[in-house]
Amino acid sequence: MTQPAVTTSPRAPAEKPETGYAWYVVIILTAIYMLSFVDRQILSLLVPQIERDLNIRDTEIGLLGGPAFALFYTFMGLPLGRMVDSLNRSRVVGVCIVIWSFFTSICSAAGTFGTLFLARVGVGVGEAGLGPAAYSLIADYFPRERMGAAISVYYMGLFFGTSLAQLVSGVTVQALSRTPLLTVPLLGTIASWRVTFLIVGLPGVLFALLALTIREPRRKNLHIDAAGRPARATFGEAFKQMRLRWQSVAGISIGMAFQSVCTYSVSQWAAPYFMRVYGWQPAQTGKTLAFILVVFACSGMYVGGLVSDRWQKQGVLDARLRVALVSGCGILVFLVPSLLMPRVEWTLALFAPGVFFMAFAMGTAVAALQVVFPNQVRGQVGALFLFVLNVIGLSIGPVLPGYLDDHVFHDPKAVGTSLAITVALGAVMMLVLLGSTRPAYRRHYKMLLDGAPEE
Repeated sequence: MTQPAVTTSPRAPAEKPETGYAWYVVIILTAIYMLSFVDRQILSLLVPQIERDLNIRDTEIGLLGGPAFALFYTFMGLPLGRMVDSLNRSRVVGVCIVIWSFFTSICSAAGTFGTLFLARVGVGVGEAGLGPAAYSLIADYFPRERMGAAISVYYMGLFFGTSLAQLVSGVTVQALSRTPLLTVPLLGTIASWRVTFLIVGLPGVLFALLALTIREPRRKNLHIDAAGRPARATFGEAFKQMRLRWQSVAGISIGMAFQSVCTYSVSQWAAPYFMRVYGWQPAQTGKTLAFILVVFACSGMYVGGLVSDRWQKQGVLDARLRVALVSGCGILVFLVPSLLMPRVEWTLALFAPGVFFMAFAMGTAVAALQVVFPNQVRGQVGALFLFVLNVIGLSIGPVLPGYLDDHVFHDPKAVGTSLAITVALGAVMMLVLLGSTRPAYRRHYKMLLDGAPEE
C-alpha cells in the first residue's frame, strides 16, 4: 500500500517559536484545563447535600459525574475537532470556556435531577473543545522528542483542578453548613451548597480572555495532497488517516479509556469514601485529597513524561506505551489495596503512591497519538480519543461504584470495595489493551518518521 505523503515546509527563522513562549502556552493551557476540572469535579464534595435536596441516590450521582459529560461528546466531539483543525485554536478554546462556565453557574438553579443533568451536559463542552485544541497547539510548539513532558505538564491541570475543587467545595460547604439557606440576587433564597456552583463558574470570562493571548502557531507536519498542496481537514481525510493507523487509534484510545475509569472513579468517589468510611469532615477531606493530588499525581505525571521523552531519545519507538504499562502495574500494586485497608494510616500510605502511578501515563498517551498523525487531522484524532476516553471512562468510572453500593452491597459504606473493584477492572484492561498495541504502534511511528523527517 502506498503511504500518504507527509512533509513539512521550511521553517523561517522568524516563525520559530521560542522555548520560553512555548512553555508559556503550556502554562496557560494548563490553567484553563485546571478551571475545566474545577467546574467538572465540584460535584464530589456536594454529594450529601445534593442527594438530600434532590432526593436522589449514589447511582444518580454517578450519572451526573459521568454520562452527563459523555452525552455531549457523542454529538459534538468530532465537529469540534474539525474546527480545531481548520480555525484559530485559541478562539475555539475561549468560546468553550465561556460556555462551560455559564452552564456551571446554571447548575446552581437546578431544581430536579433532570435539570441538573442537562446543565452538566452543557459543562461537558469544556474538554470536548479544549482537549483537541490543546493537544494540537502543543504539538506545533514542541518537537516530538519533547512533547511527552509538555503534554504531561498540561495534563497536570486535571489534578490541580480536582484539588482546587476539593478545597473550594470542602471549605465552602463547611463554612456554609450553619447557614442552610442564602439569599442571592436574581435567584432569591437558595440552598447554600448551590452557591458553590456560582463561585466556580464566575471566573470563566477572565480565563477566556487569557486564552486569546495565545498566538496561533504555524501548523507543522502537514499532509500534502496529489497536487502538492496541504490537504483539507475533512472528515473523509481524517477517517482515511485513522484507518491507516486503526490499531494504534483503537488500542491507545480504548486502553487509556480504561485508565480513565480509574481516574474518574477516584475523582468522583475518593471524597465520599473518606467521609463515609473514616468519618472525615468535608474540609479535612478536601485538604487531604488536594495535597495528595497536587504532590503525588502531578509529580507522577511529570516524571512519566520525562521517562517517556528519555526513552524516546534512546530510540525506543513505543516508549510512551511502555510508560503506560508501568502505570497499570503501579495502580494494581498500590491503589487497589489502599481502598481495602482497615485503618486510615495504611490507606493513605498506599493511596499516595497509587495516585502517583495512576497519573504516570496520562500525558504520554496523548503524545503517542499526536506524533503518528499529520497536522491537519490531529484535532479530530484528539477529539476521537477524548470521545472514546469519556464514553467508556465516564460511563464506568463514576457510575460503577455507585451502582455497586446501591444494588450489590446495599451499603453506602461499601464504597471502598466498590471503588477497588472499579479501579482493578480499569487497570487490568489498560494493561491488556496497551500491551497488545505496541507492535502496531511501532510500525505507525516509523511510517510517519520516514515520511516526515524531524525538523
